[in-house]
Amino acid sequence: MVDIEFIRKKFLVEGWSIRKISRQLAISRQSVRKSLTSADLPQYQLTKQRPCPIMAPFRDLIRSWLARDEQAPPKQRHTARRIYDRLVAEYGFSGAESTVRHCVAKLRPARREVYIPLQAGWGQQAQVDWGQAVVGIAGLQVVAHLFCLRMRASGVPFAWAAPTEKLEAFLEGHRQAFEWLGGVPRECLYDNPKTAVVRILAGPERQEHAIFSSLRAHYLFDSYFCRPAQAHEKGAVENLVGYVRRNALVPVPEFPSWEALNEHLLGWCEREQVRLKDRWVQEQAFLRSLPDQPFRCALTQLLPVSRLSLVSFDRNRYSVPCRYVGRTLLLMAFTDHIEVWDRQDRVAVHQRCYQRGQLILELEHYLPALARKPRAATHAAVVNQLPAIYARVREQLCHSHPEGYREFAAILLLHQEFAAPAVALALEEAHERGRLQAAAVRQLLLNQMAPAYPTPVPVPASLAAMRVALPDLAQYNSLVPKADMVLAGVAP
Repeated sequence: MVDIEFIRKKFLVEGWSIRKISRQLAISRQSVRKSLTSADLPQYQLTKQRPCPIMAPFRDLIRSWLARDEQAPPKQRHTARRIYDRLVAEYGFSGAESTVRHCVAKLRPARREVYIPLQAGWGQQAQVDWGQAVVGIAGLQVVAHLFCLRMRASGVPFAWAAPTEKLEAFLEGHRQAFEWLGGVPRECLYDNPKTAVVRILAGPERQEHAIFSSLRAHYLFDSYFCRPAQAHEKGAVENLVGYVRRNALVPVPEFPSWEALNEHLLGWCEREQVRLKDRWVQEQAFLRSLPDQPFRCALTQLLPVSRLSLVSFDRNRYSVPCRYVGRTLLLMAFTDHIEVWDRQDRVAVHQRCYQRGQLILELEHYLPALARKPRAATHAAVVNQLPAIYARVREQLCHSHPEGYREFAAILLLHQEFAAPAVALALEEAHERGRLQAAAVRQLLLNQMAPAYPTPVPVPASLAAMRVALPDLAQYNSLVPKADMVLAGVAP
């Protein structure tokens, strides 16, 4: 093929005319002119779309489907495969799927997202997100939900693990983060989590959850939210979720409790803070001060107490003292525990249970009722949640004698006087000795509480050498006649 260099030399150096070049090289004059005005090789450009008889009748239909997709959810829009299936099933299309794919690629509008570099001032913005990681807790593999926060200017990260992403955990994550940072940023950037956003309104407007608004009012920070399905707008914390998993939780770690897991995460955050020390020192100076009192990160509900002395919350039932049966009490649900209040008095505290259909009981709540109904001790469900020694003692007492349930109830009532671990220890000892009576167990508990005898102090040598004469007690006999005379009314 004749190259551009040859044509340009003939025209510009040797003075050939365009007509001569066209005639001698057997190419069109138009191609010669393009070669003289462009440094690139002349290429054939399609000015009209090639005819496609099999797709022509369906092109407008496909275009209308793609236009309606603009208003549909992103994950429920037509793919080329779905368009082909619909054309075959609904319109009897006889062409190939590749033909449809080629047509859809031309009709679908090509959009390229434009990103703008962003920058935040010192102490201005923190980005917040949730992530997940698998960890071992007390021998079981569970999914830990990671509350992740990163300061935008310094890049200092914070991570805290919880067994859930419920609202109370969302609130607790903020409190833990602000207390660890030692201050509060001026604004926080989020996705649109249901724990914070009740309804997405036009533009950046959001209807926020009332308790989340209370958190903002307490710590005095502003909240901003990304556009729906545009999580890249808070890319700093999006990267943090994976960074925490790879650097703090690989290989899959084992911890005895959630508290130990969070101590591990805080240690990792502190090392990251040291690594970013220079930038962190500058940002920390611009954080707002913490309020005098921390925010109470709990959900509250007024709940009736059933005849079984139980309150129901989150598909589980928790016991309260039996004197509150028929009353309405205030339940506070924290991330790790449940509190039940009667006005200003806290009447019950339980560990939070995230399973379903569980019965969480405290023996002390039922002791007044057991004192009135001792026979209920034979099948009391609360005994099954006590140490195994209680079930063994109940089995032995209640089956060895018709009135054995009374003795067992009397043993349970010892919890009104003594701490539960001490009673269990004394019951173990009584079982070993074969003395399964409430009086025997109580005596063992008193023995545990008795102070140990002090070590005798050695007698000094000067005192050990002293000798004291014994008194003559016979001298008191001389006083006996005088005493008799006084009693008789006669002067001695």
